[in-house]
Amino acid sequence: MNRKTICFVMMVLSFDLVGSSTEMIAGERPLNIIFLIADDLGYGDIGPFGQTKIKTPTLDKLASQGMKLTRHYSGNAVCAPSRCVLMTGLHPGHAQIRDNRETKPEGQFPLKAGTRNLARILYENGYATGGFGKWGLGAPETDGRPSKQGFDRFFGYNCQAKAHNNYPTYLWDNDQKVEIKNPAFSAHQKLPASTDLNDPDQYQKYSGKFYGMDLITDESLKFIEQNRNRPFFLYYPTIVPHLALQVPGDSLGEYEGKLQDSPYDGSRGYLPNYSPHATYAAMVTRMDMSIGRILEKLESLGLTHNTIVVFTSDNGPLYNRLGGTDTDFFQSARDLRGRKGSLYEGGVRVPTIVKFPGKVLGNTTSAHMTGFEDWLPTLLTLAGLKSKIPNGLDGIDFSNILLGQSQLPRPFLYREFPGYGGQQAVWSGKWKAVRQNLNRQKSFEPNAEKRIHESKFSMKTELYDLEKDPSESENVADRNPEMMSKLEKVMKSEHQNNPVFPFPILDNH
Repeated sequence: MNRKTICFVMMVLSFDLVGSSTEMIAGERPLNIIFLIADDLGYGDIGPFGQTKIKTPTLDKLASQGMKLTRHYSGNAVCAPSRCVLMTGLHPGHAQIRDNRETKPEGQFPLKAGTRNLARILYENGYATGGFGKWGLGAPETDGRPSKQGFDRFFGYNCQAKAHNNYPTYLWDNDQKVEIKNPAFSAHQKLPASTDLNDPDQYQKYSGKFYGMDLITDESLKFIEQNRNRPFFLYYPTIVPHLALQVPGDSLGEYEGKLQDSPYDGSRGYLPNYSPHATYAAMVTRMDMSIGRILEKLESLGLTHNTIVVFTSDNGPLYNRLGGTDTDFFQSARDLRGRKGSLYEGGVRVPTIVKFPGKVLGNTTSAHMTGFEDWLPTLLTLAGLKSKIPNGLDGIDFSNILLGQSQLPRPFLYREFPGYGGQQAVWSGKWKAVRQNLNRQKSFEPNAEKRIHESKFSMKTELYDLEKDPSESENVADRNPEMMSKLEKVMKSEHQNNPVFPFPILDNH
């Protein structure tokens, strides 16, 4: 027998030896895991979380059959560091990757070789592991690429920047480029100055024949089919509704002319678009349709009742009007403050749904505070692999919450982000402390002594009572000194220096 076969046999045998609670969760065969991540989807962008202009029938049904998590937080405020938290179970103060950092000619700063992550642990325990979508955790020639991080199949975009174009000229199939017969064009350009903005034909050159998400979904369906008789982990980090605004005409037709709209000329980054409101809505609905295809495949193969499905987003929606988006029009963040790149609620509180037939009750809601780092221990526990959870994680197993059982509240949730001016946040119960603009003052380099002194006066901490003030509109720091002191101690203790992603004020605090 080869190594994968041996691992699978050992895993099946292990299920006969574990306790009754794990047997209840795992069933007759190991659990399948499907983890779906939208890209830049806001808390209010789908029907189950209040959206009224965009149709999401698949996700509506998923919520009716599962549990909505209304206080779930992405790993960070932008793509790569958020996904690093998800994969490793470590919060941003301990994570390897703490900001987006592109490498040339394509890719992002890589995870280290041998990183203990969710995919690797599942692979080592007999799972087929497939990633389909956008990676962003290591360039094609590095140890951070999917094939070196526990995935035995990957299809999609390695590089986040390449994923700005939904009509790619190539995608990665494991470590090989697959050419796609789309025309080559930059995803960052404006209409020529002489162009008639009201002529829809002028926008046709920013599309192609093969839509990236459709190709990726096709391959994910093949992966499910090929692994129907063994446990699998399907990681589906889709590339929408991230810019650029592009969608096939058969989806656009559902919305074009039905939403108040006006052309976007490309002057605020990313591609021009004739009907940006309609396109954004159509992208979300097409994502919903693609997820529906995955769930239909499960049903057709009789795998629904042995599969946990998680849907979420990697961070909040874009700030308004970038690249033609209009998150105010769609109320993408509802009444939450902040957008992508911010540690205010709108940047990191994300819509999340979990379906696990027979285990997670349908049409239920939980306000238990959870974060991306919690998925690694939670999913391993549900898969009967609790003993495989690495030591030293920041993630907390919340499987009891999903199974309708009691669990103590999370003591705190910590986030830091050196980008967008430098930010720090910590949640505890109803309270949230936030710091902004921590890296705005560049004048203290290289005088370390002066830097430490000035940083003490730069770290103004805001405090919000999210129970009374979910929009973070009233800073109550002056009225709650004891809570302020408690949360500031957490801010200090949870940051560990990372020389690759320096955060001068925190590094020297």
